[in-house]
Amino acid sequence: MKYIDAVLEKTIKINPGEPEFHQAVREVLKSLEPVIQNHPEYERAGLLERLLEPERQVIFRVPWLDDQNRVQINRGFRVQFSSAIGPYKGGLRFHPTVNLGIIKFLAFEQIFKNSLTGLPIGGGKGGSDFNPRDKSDAEIMRFCQSFMTELYRHIGADTDVPAGDIGVGAREIGYLYGQYKRIRNAYEGALTGKGLSYGGSLARKEATGYGLIYFVDEMIKSKGKSFENSTVSISGSGNVAIYALEKARQLGAKVVAMSDSNGYIYDPEGIDFETVRKLKETDRERISEYVRVHAKAEYHPGSTGIWSIPCHIALPCATQNELNREAAETLVKNGCFAVGEGANMPSTPEAVEVFMQHGVLFAPGKAANAGGVAVSALEMSQNSIRASWSFEEVDSKLQDIMKNIYLNASEAARQYGLGDNLAAGANIAGFKKVADAMLAQGVV
Repeated sequence: MKYIDAVLEKTIKINPGEPEFHQAVREVLKSLEPVIQNHPEYERAGLLERLLEPERQVIFRVPWLDDQNRVQINRGFRVQFSSAIGPYKGGLRFHPTVNLGIIKFLAFEQIFKNSLTGLPIGGGKGGSDFNPRDKSDAEIMRFCQSFMTELYRHIGADTDVPAGDIGVGAREIGYLYGQYKRIRNAYEGALTGKGLSYGGSLARKEATGYGLIYFVDEMIKSKGKSFENSTVSISGSGNVAIYALEKARQLGAKVVAMSDSNGYIYDPEGIDFETVRKLKETDRERISEYVRVHAKAEYHPGSTGIWSIPCHIALPCATQNELNREAAETLVKNGCFAVGEGANMPSTPEAVEVFMQHGVLFAPGKAANAGGVAVSALEMSQNSIRASWSFEEVDSKLQDIMKNIYLNASEAARQYGLGDNLAAGANIAGFKKVADAMLAQGVV
């Protein structure tokens, strides 16, 4: 379609050197072609051009002192992409690979993910190239305080509500919120993922992993399949992977493989949830330490090898573009019937093509990993009314949200003649809500 081709060409031209952002935009625009054809008013309103330009991009210096009293400098980012349906919402990522292009890709995906939840939240993302690994608590506190000293002026409960992401857990959120409160002299829900003692929500830590399993369960049940007696591989070993492990086991699956950036473990007897949780959350150890506790388990250097382990269901939960064509072909060859993305865009376009060609059920990240932001929005609601819901209440709402995301994505795919293509269906369902809100609000 000429309009979409022209918009994509212009976007790549004016955003050079940002391959992840280009990839995300290309994937979304390709799936929106039937929608744009049916709604010429979107083209007349220049809607795609507006949607692909962030409303605001903030880049700032973050100076801090290390434990040797030396000045260190990092770069901070916040991309506020779309507020068409609510305040900007999206995590903060602290990792040495972070740059503007990565943050823009994540913020762009967040628009559609947040829209799919059915909750009134827009899309944004932020972070820094700061690496929290091997830093002391004091160094992380000083960095977080410096980071928030700039960020505070751009966020707020009704403006932009960041959360955690890679490298930003409960410790970092605590330091960030303490500095925000100190500067603003306001106790408000300006961050989510907070501790339970100061406004956090029960089930937030588990939300993305649980939500992933709830979505995949709906997807595979529609085809007469189940987690019961299925073998599962999960890449990563952060919050998403850990709690996907827990919920998959509760539904009767045997999870045989997990990984981190150094390598992966294989446990033919099924990976033990409590051991992994203790290693990662309490001891902050590498996944390789698992084999010291479980003698029959194996550790293999190189995290990409995890996809060589035969499994029925693969759950990539680590990072973007971790699962390529070769890995996808191996999964198919070994009998994998479903893939659920727990990370943001973890499968390359070539890998997704392999899954589609072979009829593998595919749950795209912007739908399947929306559980975290959904419960973040529920945390915002609790903060607004000064209430605290039980774990069971939050979990029940999460299940309903993930079921509705699946139903909306599958219905959108069918409506536009795309069969079981949930990736396209999720893009369409998320886009339509945002597009109609933008049209209603005029040229802003």
